[in-house]
Amino acid sequence: MTTEAQAPSRTRGFTTLFLVELWERFGYYGMTAVVVLYMVQQLGYTDDRANLTYGAFAALAYTVPAVGGWVGDKLLGSRRTTLLGAIVLAIGYIGLSIPGHPGLLFPALAVVAVGGGVFKANPANLISKLYEGDSAKIDSAFTMYYMAVNIGSAISQIATPLIAVKIGWHAAFAVCAAGLIAGILNYLAMSRYLRHVGSEPDFEPLNVGRLVAVLIGIVIGIGLVTFIVQDRTVARGTVVLGFVTMLAIFAVMGRRGSERERKGLIAVLILTGLGMLFFIFYQQMSTSLTLFSLRNVNLDLFGYQVPAGQVQALNPVWIFILSPALAWFYTSLGRGEGGDFHISTKFAMGFAVLALGFFIYGFSGRFATDGKISFWFMVAGYGFQSLGELLISGLGLAMVARYVGPKLRGFIMGVWFLATGISQYIGSYVATYASVPQNVTSPVDTLPLYTNLFTKLGIVAVIGTVIAAALIPYMKKLSAASEGPWEEAA
Repeated sequence: MTTEAQAPSRTRGFTTLFLVELWERFGYYGMTAVVVLYMVQQLGYTDDRANLTYGAFAALAYTVPAVGGWVGDKLLGSRRTTLLGAIVLAIGYIGLSIPGHPGLLFPALAVVAVGGGVFKANPANLISKLYEGDSAKIDSAFTMYYMAVNIGSAISQIATPLIAVKIGWHAAFAVCAAGLIAGILNYLAMSRYLRHVGSEPDFEPLNVGRLVAVLIGIVIGIGLVTFIVQDRTVARGTVVLGFVTMLAIFAVMGRRGSERERKGLIAVLILTGLGMLFFIFYQQMSTSLTLFSLRNVNLDLFGYQVPAGQVQALNPVWIFILSPALAWFYTSLGRGEGGDFHISTKFAMGFAVLALGFFIYGFSGRFATDGKISFWFMVAGYGFQSLGELLISGLGLAMVARYVGPKLRGFIMGVWFLATGISQYIGSYVATYASVPQNVTSPVDTLPLYTNLFTKLGIVAVIGTVIAAALIPYMKKLSAASEGPWEEAA
């Protein structure tokens, strides 16, 4: 195939995956923008219970991709598994949208967690196959792909909190379901542009027996997740088990792999550890930062009263602004004599700007009036936090594409999401340190609970910066031994 013939198919294939990820994230982030507030304001949950329920859900939503990646690699194919996951997700949002049945919260969250897990690793795996062997373009492609996440989430995080206020909570969840249905239809319409990429089962006739087995596994998974999300002790135990499992996976694969594969897995393990630290900060957006916005931020913006959940939309808006410039910057550096920054350098830079964001939140309390801070502190804090996210989380999947061979890549992408889920539960637990007692309602009293937490998190981010910077020389040695084109698995 000529270069001229390849370029259009790569662009169209990327667009197909970009759009399906956009709609999937539209549904997920639209739901997360309001679900903690729904539990606190509508269902009467305490801050602790709402934060930890959401944390258990988020942990499991990011844990299941370890299995979803394997299903895509070995059983159904990445393309088919992407579609299946999206359908399950839509069913979950429909469950949340049914009014008058608060008991549906836990099973509906379980359906969303399992559906998202089945879906999540597979589009990213297809992106890595589109840009196989071109590390500079992989970084740029995944940065732009990450922008799809944030276009979808920006639209939904602006829409769903407003719909919840103006119409009702269940109408907000119904919009999330509609987004998933639109994404499914769009993916089916454009699927011809992905016929040339996929995992091995994508190029074989559908094995009905495998499909039935996967569907049974999904039903069992939904039952297990429903049970786990409702019980804090079980949730904590599951997170510990997930952490041990993640380490065991790296150990087994490292022992079985070649010298090159071992060094690549060590690099991924180190960067995964740093990524886990990042996601503890990331989880604050849906937990402590959202409740901080509800209680201690002056949400009057030029006469418009911003719903508290809508403040989260600052994150995707900033990423939408920053992503194209950062992708161009990576590509330009890659063409220069010195080359692009090493990925571990980007992680260190990410923690540095993340620290600035949380210090802004922490110090904002010094400028509060009657316990309320200006909305512009949130704008600035989210700006630095979002740049840190792009430098760390935005490159997590690119890291796997760079250091792991095709035969293991889908599964290790799932392990990255497993690590993300573990750290999101830890992040929700951290958020409980700013939990407000139910008898405390004054903004003056709640303000120091939040600002103290944010200042301490800023200090932790500084520590993360120092650790990441100290690891740069070692990471460069590992890169020299593990980077380069991989042979496709037979």
